[in-house]
Amino acid sequence: MRIQDMFVDDINRKINGVIKVDQEDTTTEQELNEYVITRELKRHFITFFNYYDDAFDAPTADIGVWISGFFGSGKSHFLKMLSYILENRTINGIPTVERFRKKFADDPATFMLIDKAAKAPTETILFNIDIEGFSNKDNTAVLKVFAKMFYNHLGFLGEDLKVAKLEQFVAKQGKTEEFRRVFEEKNGAPWVETRESFGFFEDDVVETLEEVLGMSETAARNWFNGTETAEISIAQLVSEIKDYVNSKPKNFRLLFMVDEVGQYVGTDTNLLLNLQSLVEKVGSECGGKVWIVCTGQEAIDEIIKVRMDEFSRIQARFKTRLSLSSSAVDEVIQKRLLTKKPEARTVLTDLYERNDYVLKNLFSFTDSVLDIKGYSGPEEFVVNYPFVPYQFILIQKIFSEIRKHGAAGKHYSGAERSMLDGFQIVAKSIEDKNEHAIAPLYPFYDSVHSFLDGSIRRVIERCQKAADNHDGIEDYDVKVLKLLYLIRYIDDVKANLDNIVILMSDDIRTDKIELRQTVQKSLDRLKSQNYIDRRGDAYIFLTDEEQDIARDIANTSVDTAKIVERIGQMIFGDIYTQKKYRYGKYDFPFDEMVDSTSIGAVTGGMTLRFLTVAADVTDKQELRLMTESKGAAIVVLADTPYYESLENAMKIRKYVKQRNVNQLAKSVQDIIRDQQDEAGKYETSAKEELEKAIAGAEFYVDGEHIEIKSGTPVSKIDQALEYLVAHVYSELDLITKNAETDADIIEILRGTNPEMAGMENNRDAAAKVEEYLEMQSMKKLPTSMDDIQTRYQKIPYGWKEIDIAAVVALLIYQQKVTIKYGGAQIRPDNPKLPDMLRKKTERGKAMISMKQSASAQKMKAAKEIMREYFDIMDVPDDQDALVKLILDKFKDQKQHYEELNSRYAGHKYPDHDKVTAAIKLMDDVLSQEKDDIALIDRLVADETKLFDSKDDMQPVEAFFKNQVTVFDSAVKMEADLRNDLPYIQKDEETNEALNQIRKITLVNGSNPAVYRQIPELNGLMDKVRAGHNKLLEEKRADLLEIVRQCLAEIHQAAGEGGEFRNVIEKADNYFTQMKSQIATTRTIVLLDGMTTQMWNYKDDTVAAIESAKKPKKPVKPVQPDQPKKHIKNCYRQAIFKQATLESEDDVNDYVERMRSYLNALLKDCDGIKLN
Repeated sequence: MRIQDMFVDDINRKINGVIKVDQEDTTTEQELNEYVITRELKRHFITFFNYYDDAFDAPTADIGVWISGFFGSGKSHFLKMLSYILENRTINGIPTVERFRKKFADDPATFMLIDKAAKAPTETILFNIDIEGFSNKDNTAVLKVFAKMFYNHLGFLGEDLKVAKLEQFVAKQGKTEEFRRVFEEKNGAPWVETRESFGFFEDDVVETLEEVLGMSETAARNWFNGTETAEISIAQLVSEIKDYVNSKPKNFRLLFMVDEVGQYVGTDTNLLLNLQSLVEKVGSECGGKVWIVCTGQEAIDEIIKVRMDEFSRIQARFKTRLSLSSSAVDEVIQKRLLTKKPEARTVLTDLYERNDYVLKNLFSFTDSVLDIKGYSGPEEFVVNYPFVPYQFILIQKIFSEIRKHGAAGKHYSGAERSMLDGFQIVAKSIEDKNEHAIAPLYPFYDSVHSFLDGSIRRVIERCQKAADNHDGIEDYDVKVLKLLYLIRYIDDVKANLDNIVILMSDDIRTDKIELRQTVQKSLDRLKSQNYIDRRGDAYIFLTDEEQDIARDIANTSVDTAKIVERIGQMIFGDIYTQKKYRYGKYDFPFDEMVDSTSIGAVTGGMTLRFLTVAADVTDKQELRLMTESKGAAIVVLADTPYYESLENAMKIRKYVKQRNVNQLAKSVQDIIRDQQDEAGKYETSAKEELEKAIAGAEFYVDGEHIEIKSGTPVSKIDQALEYLVAHVYSELDLITKNAETDADIIEILRGTNPEMAGMENNRDAAAKVEEYLEMQSMKKLPTSMDDIQTRYQKIPYGWKEIDIAAVVALLIYQQKVTIKYGGAQIRPDNPKLPDMLRKKTERGKAMISMKQSASAQKMKAAKEIMREYFDIMDVPDDQDALVKLILDKFKDQKQHYEELNSRYAGHKYPDHDKVTAAIKLMDDVLSQEKDDIALIDRLVADETKLFDSKDDMQPVEAFFKNQVTVFDSAVKMEADLRNDLPYIQKDEETNEALNQIRKITLVNGSNPAVYRQIPELNGLMDKVRAGHNKLLEEKRADLLEIVRQCLAEIHQAAGEGGEFRNVIEKADNYFTQMKSQIATTRTIVLLDGMTTQMWNYKDDTVAAIESAKKPKKPVKPVQPDQPKKHIKNCYRQAIFKQATLESEDDVNDYVERMRSYLNALLKDCDGIKLN
């Protein structure tokens, strides 16, 4: 099977390898559909939208978002997706947010955050500042780019502030359209198309300013020829932005989405300060309605080293920081590029099963890190094929190192190739091979060649030229050289012969012994021509220039905050690893802090804080420690040299990280290796010293200085936390029985295992909640279940979420509280009630309040109504059960009435208004189902109406039960006979019976007599049926006589001979069919219509016979054209009137009248044709 045919998506389709924020929209839909949300990206979506959504409820000045990430991390793509989502652009009829719904199908809570943000009216200004920025960078360059893009967004010419300010002034006057129209009339070209070169159209511009703005010619020309440059300050731009957003709807948001800010500001401190001031001003002035989202290189090597302090300050303006890594790039590539067809998966799975041992042996690296490996099983083989898992790790590191060491420009990441692009190029290069082929590493070089520094490209090109000229080098040697360059700066895999053989393998059937010999020969040739060097058993690519300049470890600076953070990682990651403290059946999370730095997520509960030697002296004062330890355990570490040891280790690590040790001289490598060993010793020592510092520490817990005399560092921390929990969560013991699952809550709600009053489990906890709800009720404050959960999970309670739900369930069962959701009261048997008590997504919508009870008088009246109206005896006494009975019965009754109402569709049954009134009355009662008290009140108030309605509906019920069938039959008979009415009217008795049917069945309004008359319908229908049948038979007899006469005339015309046998047979068949129709037709008017039809057929047939009998006339000589005769068409029915002839005189009179009439017709024509 060809590799090209294996993939679900065409491997040759266009895929944007690098996402540029300013690209055209032609590939937008593909971008959105193929965007892969990895686990890491999902965390960043959650972080961003949590901060962003909070600003809708509480205005904030923290509107800066900094998205950082190394090459290949997808920060630009992430920025663009945020822009699409927030603006919620509709592409091909589908809103962007809807395209993300299925991407978050497994995380509806996060999608709710995204959906909430997208629903707000939003505009985004998305641009690459490195592209849109001005080439001449002054101290306000960042401000100018923001101004340019903002004015462009408004429809002005942002590239020229002078023109933009003019357009802005014209717009404020409300004369934009007039200005453009007048200018186009004078210039002949639209203003928008010519404004960039407006300086060439002085007269047109001046005349337009005069006409539209009323300026004098002098003033207009002075403005036009003015040499002053339009300037704008941060305060002025922010003021205009603020005015713009304030002119929009309340929840409107405007976002500046700025890519490659880190690249644009470079090492210019002034540009950083300009950005910092702009973000600060926007935050303070716009109240969270305007956001600035920027991207920049993570650990921007050269930038940070020059200006660490400035970079820290600018980062402080961006409180929301999202750091992207490239760790999930393999997941993206697998899904976007390498997804296989089912048949391909079958082929590859079978291939792996047959070559399992071969594949494991093929990718057995030496001296490499653990994650540099081959396939772990058939599934990994299928999803990665034709690539090998190690390639995803290596290529990521290779591209990153190329950015540092070999790219032609300093900022390779902002431009050219991505890992996705590289993998596609390599896949396409082997697409015509079969399933035994695998991708070697060296083709990845071709995806970066044109972007490499000249000193590197020249080596490869010189080698290729030598191979082309057969000058001691072969083509295969060039491939090996490309490979050696790719792994030159990679420490994860040593460039020895065995590993090079693996990296060059391009087929699973490769003979490693033969390949090893081939590679060895290539290496020997390359070394002999000085393209590579050998250091030990490793082969090194050599450049034309010396690189990797050594730096002094002593001068390497490490930020104090980084050291403190590392101390925290060591304490909470290596020494005290518990994330929650176990107290009985409760696990209490705690916030982890070192000095003022939080380690990990912040829960807002207890805090375990360590103070190091780096903490301010004032932080360690006794009084301050007693104060700040409220709700916390503070461990003041003893003075041991842990800080110095860790600082030394981190300096070495940072120094080594900045170097590619394998490329340094041997003497430097030896020193660095020794220092690395020393760094490991420093770290071991730092951990030991930290344990001693904890063992000798002072403990301050919940406002007290406590003494913990003995124990290990871990046990001392445990004792401090135990003391803290006991003092902080003082109400914890009110929970006497813990719930385990929703089943326990349902059991409480249903009262499955009722307990003696006053002896219930958790009764004191329930009393606490009841007391709080009563207080809330007195204050008339609404309370949600989320409020309850939040209150009782916090200090001083600390109850588990499920136990809080169980306590509330007990109050519900005792009919002390009521839960409402969406304004509707929730019954204890509602299957969704446990979710409303527990789930975060539901708790905020579930409102809880003290239960209100109906008066005894109302309860008594309601029960009596239910008994009498529904004819039931067993009516419950308690309010909840009575309300449930009311709702169930009235819903059933409404459904019954609606079924009756549906039968009126297309029918005119009696008393339709009473049925609709009954339904309306049911709705009136049920309209109060959200409130028990209101429901009972409405039932009692509607008592008279209900019993009146019940009386009104009794004849209706009887009608549909016993009379509707005969009623429908009568209606159908009346409709069926409507066309025969003129005939029926001649029969007085039949006509009278039909009129009676019509009177009964044509219902107009409510007529009680209708029900009494319906039984008469059967007899009336019998009369009408008999009369109509009689008329039908008479009409059929008339028609059969016509059939006989027609056939006789046709047979007479044909004569006795057999000349017209076919005509006779055809006529016989026709009239036989007509007899059949006459026998089956049930409508007199249709039978009447057959008369003319049969006579016409007879006339046509006889005419045809007579024409055929006439002898053919001899051919006459050609005569001059004669005038055309005027023949008049007449209908026989108009001439031969209907009459009854009883004597010979009657016949003669009738014939004489016909003769006179026909002679009169002949006077003004040449002939008559009787039809």
